[in-house]
Amino acid sequence: MSKSIAYIINDSEISAGTRGASLGPGAMRVADDNSGNFLFSKYPIHYVQTMNHLLDRPSPYKYGKRADGLATVYKNVADLVSRERNKNDFIVVVAGDHGSAGGTIAGLKVANPQNRLGVLWIDAHGDLHTPYTTPSGNMHGMPLATALNEDNLESKQNDPHADTVKFWNEMKNTGGIAPKIDAKDLGFIGLRDLETPEVELMERKGIKNISVDELREVGVQKIIERLEEKYADCDEIYVSFDVDSMDPDIVSHGTGTPVPHGLTPKEASELLRYYAGHPKVKCIEFVEVNPCLDEKTNHMAEVAYYLMKEVVEVAEKKA
Repeated sequence: MSKSIAYIINDSEISAGTRGASLGPGAMRVADDNSGNFLFSKYPIHYVQTMNHLLDRPSPYKYGKRADGLATVYKNVADLVSRERNKNDFIVVVAGDHGSAGGTIAGLKVANPQNRLGVLWIDAHGDLHTPYTTPSGNMHGMPLATALNEDNLESKQNDPHADTVKFWNEMKNTGGIAPKIDAKDLGFIGLRDLETPEVELMERKGIKNISVDELREVGVQKIIERLEEKYADCDEIYVSFDVDSMDPDIVSHGTGTPVPHGLTPKEASELLRYYAGHPKVKCIEFVEVNPCLDEKTNHMAEVAYYLMKEVVEVAEKKA
């Protein structure tokens, strides 16, 4: 039986510190066209309405830059994801920056509120900041805190403006469900650039990171076995793949915040292929390709595209 798969393209980049991630999904489509595979023509594509025009002026919100626009993008993403999740066996989200992934999580939860949702976050960064803890104000460092309905006041460093807090609370409550996930159902692979408030939150909540060294030491298969145990009681799993989880020296620096000593494309492929075939995984998201920063022309987009192609091919064969 042919599987019903949908693509969601989200060109939003209002939550990153560096411009260019909105061009990432298009750069992956260029890689598809150049390959002659025309993978994007196989299934319907749905586009998220963005608020990228806000980038043309400074944001008044120091500790939640463009929080007003991101609250809207969250709603737009959540509405589209929940609709397509209920119509399809599998969704592939291709997004600009990682900030709006909290909207993806909200959409999955709204589609099936009774489902216990597990999240596997493959990334160099924890994305657990809040307006109360952020050193930069860039909201691509905050999506998981919205999903956890977490302010992390224990590690508070900032006093955000009342309007920032209003929009922040809107994001946490997107879809009328908060929290969307439980800390014990959140897993990380590849984190290697964390700030103190994120580390403190992880320690308090018992959230573990599987480092690149640990993954190499025991092998991808052992890590997968461990995660199977972690997600055993979850009804559904969402995988968010940030390309900066990969080693920039091996792939390219075509992403907003590259960090040395990341995964190889082969390791990323092994993980993504496994989860694409997993019966509980209904959505995999690819984020943070930035062709403006790519010293190897469009190489990051090409690597991300081939990983996505493998995901789609595996998802097509799911029983």
